[in-house]
Amino acid sequence: MSKILIRGAKILGGEPQDVLIDGETIAEVGTGIEAGDATVVEADGKILLPGLVDLHTHLREPGREDSETVLTGTRAAASGGYTAVFAMANTFPVADTAGVVEQVWRLGKESGYCDVQPIGAVTVGLEGKQLAELGAMHDSAAGVRVFSDDGKCVDDAVIMRRALEYVKAFGGVVAQHAQEPRLTEGAQMNEGIVSAELGLGGWPAVAEESIIARDVLLAEHVGSRVHICHLSTAGSVEIVRWAKSRGIDVTAEVTPHHLLLTDELVRSYNPVYKVNPPLRTERDVLALREALADGTIDIVATDHAPHPHEDKDCEWGAAAMGMVGLETALSVVQHTMVDTGLLDWAGVAERMSSRPAEIGRLAGHGRPVAAGEPANLTLVDSAYRGPVDPAGFASRSRNTPYEGRELPGRVTHTFLRGRATVVDGNLA
Repeated sequence: MSKILIRGAKILGGEPQDVLIDGETIAEVGTGIEAGDATVVEADGKILLPGLVDLHTHLREPGREDSETVLTGTRAAASGGYTAVFAMANTFPVADTAGVVEQVWRLGKESGYCDVQPIGAVTVGLEGKQLAELGAMHDSAAGVRVFSDDGKCVDDAVIMRRALEYVKAFGGVVAQHAQEPRLTEGAQMNEGIVSAELGLGGWPAVAEESIIARDVLLAEHVGSRVHICHLSTAGSVEIVRWAKSRGIDVTAEVTPHHLLLTDELVRSYNPVYKVNPPLRTERDVLALREALADGTIDIVATDHAPHPHEDKDCEWGAAAMGMVGLETALSVVQHTMVDTGLLDWAGVAERMSSRPAEIGRLAGHGRPVAAGEPANLTLVDSAYRGPVDPAGFASRSRNTPYEGRELPGRVTHTFLRGRATVVDGNLA
């Protein structure tokens, strides 16, 4: 592999420096580095971050290749600045055996655009009745350490306790989709003023908060790790904050769309705004931003949920839940957190790279931009402003809530172990 010199980049938003990549590794960081025979990338003051890591991605393969494949999903990830993604287990067949997680892991290796770390199902078939092959998935070539029935809640407290006990043996973590199913039967959107006015079935905040409260207490009792997927309410924030104050080993994520969008958008009846958990209120959005800033919420995770056109271009009640997010996540975080002064770029790197890699126990990612470290890097033009055009997405699906919305920031280059996957904003 040839050498690459990134000249004049602001590492984590600091003063401009040069970064020399030699093979798969960062060889030197400093000023006035000589290019020699290196390919030069003129950064011109762009922001240089460690490659982003997404702890919550739906790649759909196997089984729903009409929505996304590992190849198209990882191309979308690279376009968004990601060098690693964790692929959720709700595929067809479900990733509840060593064979299926190894298949997804190998497809990721073949794609070459970013590393794919499969997430194993907690229960067989996501049915919540019997633990899946947690140990076998961990011992497989995929080395699974994160387990989730995302899309469904592990609502049986005994099953959840057993899962927490099981993964504790090898340092794993259970990532919970917090949704009490009986409280959300027929739910179409957030329960509140807007749902009442529209006559749509409401999804109460307590359906999320009650599961989180139960699970942090179970994690404390067992002495295990629990991770809360796509936390979405102000009340959930307070429960996680309380749990952390007690020393409970809980981490939490927020999606970009829950940092920006509110349930007022549902008044349009546009199914692009239909998502699980639902868009909440402005009060919730502001609480989530503050919690991400102060560390109560550990990370940003996309919950990238691609759907084919026909599953979204229909009446609200029949539409699938979910939004694509890999290619817009960093822009939304810049808009909601950096441009508002709530986070600096070092904080973004922690919440979108180092911390998710740490939670998922993913070696080689989320590392400092320093000599001797793996050359997993993302270069961002933070001064860019422009409308979102889904026609240019690398993802197979186009169900974005941001179409036509002007957002800041653009990934110009992504490097996976020293190899450019994105150059000048285009896939390599």
